[in-house]
Amino acid sequence: MTAQELRLKYLKFFESKNHAIIPSASLVPNETDSSVLFTTAGMHPLVPYLLGQEHPEGKRVVNVQKCIRTGDIDDVGDNRHLTFFEMMGNWSFGDYFKKEAISWSFEFLTDKENGLGLDPKRLYVTVFKGEPASSADGDGIPRDEEAISVWKETFKKIGMGVEVAGEDEVIRGDVRIIPLGKDDNFWIAGETGPCGGDTEMFYDTRPEEGRVEGKFGELVDSFRLIEIWNDVFMEFNKTAEGKYEKLAKPNVDTGMGVERTLAVLGGQRTVFETELFSSIFEKIEELSTKKYEENKREFRIIADHIKASTFIISDGVLPSNTGRGYVLRRLIRRAVRYGRLLGIEKNFAKEISQIVIDLHKEFYTELEYNKQGIFDELEKEEEKFRRTLEKGLNELEKSLTASAMNISGKDVFDLYQTYGFPLELTKEIAKEKGFVINEVDFAEELKKHQEKSRTASAGAFKGGLQDSGDQTKRLHTATHLLLAALRQVLGDHVYQKGSNITPERLRFDFSHGEKMTAKQIAQVEELVNGAIEARLKVSFEEVTLDEARKRNAMGVFGAKYGDWVKVYSVFDDKGRVASSEICGGPHAENTGELGNFKIKKEEASSAGVRRIKAVLE
Repeated sequence: MTAQELRLKYLKFFESKNHAIIPSASLVPNETDSSVLFTTAGMHPLVPYLLGQEHPEGKRVVNVQKCIRTGDIDDVGDNRHLTFFEMMGNWSFGDYFKKEAISWSFEFLTDKENGLGLDPKRLYVTVFKGEPASSADGDGIPRDEEAISVWKETFKKIGMGVEVAGEDEVIRGDVRIIPLGKDDNFWIAGETGPCGGDTEMFYDTRPEEGRVEGKFGELVDSFRLIEIWNDVFMEFNKTAEGKYEKLAKPNVDTGMGVERTLAVLGGQRTVFETELFSSIFEKIEELSTKKYEENKREFRIIADHIKASTFIISDGVLPSNTGRGYVLRRLIRRAVRYGRLLGIEKNFAKEISQIVIDLHKEFYTELEYNKQGIFDELEKEEEKFRRTLEKGLNELEKSLTASAMNISGKDVFDLYQTYGFPLELTKEIAKEKGFVINEVDFAEELKKHQEKSRTASAGAFKGGLQDSGDQTKRLHTATHLLLAALRQVLGDHVYQKGSNITPERLRFDFSHGEKMTAKQIAQVEELVNGAIEARLKVSFEEVTLDEARKRNAMGVFGAKYGDWVKVYSVFDDKGRVASSEICGGPHAENTGELGNFKIKKEEASSAGVRRIKAVLE
């Protein structure tokens, strides 16, 4: 089964169970969500609906979500860690619960015609064993007896009588259900939010070794049992105070990794043996004249990092020294460094990216559309780093020679500032040679540099304004109406990516993967001018950031907000919100002050980002 066949089979199966198929959300989270830099799981973009907001497609949805996790970048290169991965998931927003979720998971895994046709005798499952209120960190949540009961009944229907493991978590005899604690079987995406116990499904990958017996954790660590699916039963919402509140309507969130499932179906020991990596490795072999089998770690790092970078750039992120841009820069430069270790002396990221796009473009069509922008950014970043890489490595070698196993923070900062070496890259190279770096001193050097930079730019005005005159206030207000109109015409994937306003014009960057048509531009102008002609009131109030998010107030790309924010809103003549944004800049008091809005130019700004220049006449 190919990756594309797997994705489509999964979507079709749950469509037959009355789920609406929805597209993958962007890797860049909603701009008012500062909890993570990237979309880390399928549930992440759906949190508002898990908390009770109505989803436009109904109570049952299914998708394949592209994800980025950055916590394990340094571990990429082993046989299991990935930065970019795809997660198949089906969702219930207050509709079905444990019985349906478990039975459908089992059906999809084992059905030979409509599912994957896996052998049910090779399946083992875990459930949440609960946390008594008397335990040190317990929350008084009972063992999931309902999930245990459903699993027993599910196995019984195919003639398998199964038992539940004891406190020792040992598989013996007919044991198929293993209760585990909070660290293993209680799921939450971040520090707060929807959460609950889960049930995980594992598959015996080496049946030729005989009966599965032994401590469950050891069987997983030895890769005899591989997790292939996770059903999360979201019954609670964890508050900022650490309390678990029962949700009025429980939800189901499931996750099944494309890469790992593909490996299990193909009888492969690691995801790197699947079609999603084999052709990338062939290209690296061609470029380096080295063999994958002799250089697995280097090949895996390059393949993973360029794949992740390709998707990140496609979703509008550019290399920089902060936030998402820093993660992207770190990935590209680490890949370039490992390419150099393989003897690749010319720029190669673009060539690897082409293979990545070819592998995924049938499902993620935006990759082909954004291809040239992706190539341009990879080429620029690789070229920039290659110009300083050799000199930087020489400087690092001098520091290693001169130091007594400890490299000063100043030397590390100089490598960062002058030669573009991310802290983590310097740390990794030093570690390979048995040295450590002084991270505390590095942080101090970086802090001093940032304070100087802030002082130098202290004259900049809030919100991208170059002055606070009446005309710029009017243009700034127009950007709010423009964003609302763009989202109405183009869709909810549109977010502000940047803006710049002078007394003569506004410039507005927004997330969108293709050139706007003349009709779309006319529709946006009509909506903005309609709001202006209606002479709508512009008001603001100061609220907590949480309250602003609850109101779905839009935020500015990359902004870091305090606990309290200003929310500027424009209300229509029926008192409904026409525009609502978190913003600090000055605004007109009424849209009637603005004049006629006219778009002068619409063009590409970067991969996945468009730019509008407009005036008020």
